[in-house]
Amino acid sequence: MRILITGSSGQIGTNLGLRLLDAGHEVAGVDLRPNPWTPRLPTRILDLRRPPAELLAALKGDAWDVLVHFAAHAKVHELVVHPDRALENVVDTFNVLEVARARGTPIIFGSSREAYGDVGEGLTDEDRRVVAKSPYSASKIAGEAFVLSYALCYGVPTLTFRFSNVYGRFDDDLERMERVIPLFIREVAAGREVTVFGREKVLDFTYVDDCVTAVAAGVERLYRGELMNETINVATGRGSSLLDLCTYIGEALGKEPRVRVEPTRPGEISRYVADIGKARRLLGYEPTTHLREGVHKAIAWQREWRAGAR
Repeated sequence: MRILITGSSGQIGTNLGLRLLDAGHEVAGVDLRPNPWTPRLPTRILDLRRPPAELLAALKGDAWDVLVHFAAHAKVHELVVHPDRALENVVDTFNVLEVARARGTPIIFGSSREAYGDVGEGLTDEDRRVVAKSPYSASKIAGEAFVLSYALCYGVPTLTFRFSNVYGRFDDDLERMERVIPLFIREVAAGREVTVFGREKVLDFTYVDDCVTAVAAGVERLYRGELMNETINVATGRGSSLLDLCTYIGEALGKEPRVRVEPTRPGEISRYVADIGKARRLLGYEPTTHLREGVHKAIAWQREWRAGAR
């Protein structure tokens, strides 16, 4: 199989690309920056905001069996401050869909649990209505709508995955994007205070290997025509608070975390625990890494990465 991944220098894109390469597939990446993690994943520097005709010309001669679209500005609070970046997400998705339509290529879209908004105490399933609580969530809802419209109007085979707080390997790039788990690990390790925005905030943290297992299964089944035009949650189905997260990090590092609690920031979700029954049913998906274990793995990878970078 030949797979093109947009956003291939990001965490999920890099892990997926390496998984598919190891499985013997041909993989190419597209991103705004070179891949900082590995030289194994061929990466073409390309701005997806360019018109579709220009993108097609830039990619002339390339042929893919599946296109995986992960490229996006993905930090919720950042897009509250800079909502124009949410619009760029929508433009990128539209342009990539036009490329897929012109080439007749099935496409996988990386969406987010942000599409659900706040869900109170209940689990979520894919039939629940979507809620745009922030510009970032609005960009993902709009992207999902475009993806579905291209499936219905033009017959483009699609799959949409709603990811939830993916963490782990290749997630230590705080200068570019401040993600909560690597940030908390770095601050607790240094003995500095961490700020928890929302004492009662409960989220569904997904270790990256579990996430990639689901997507790789989706790539295979979309390619074979066994599954298409579905929206699927990828998570663990288990919630943990940010205070739980701090506790696990402290345990793994052998340090007592110093924590300051502040109110949840505008646009952020206060509770999300996924219903993953559909992923189990359609993909045979079964997450294997609980957050406590995943934190240990993330810390081990960070130490290994930093030691090798010196």
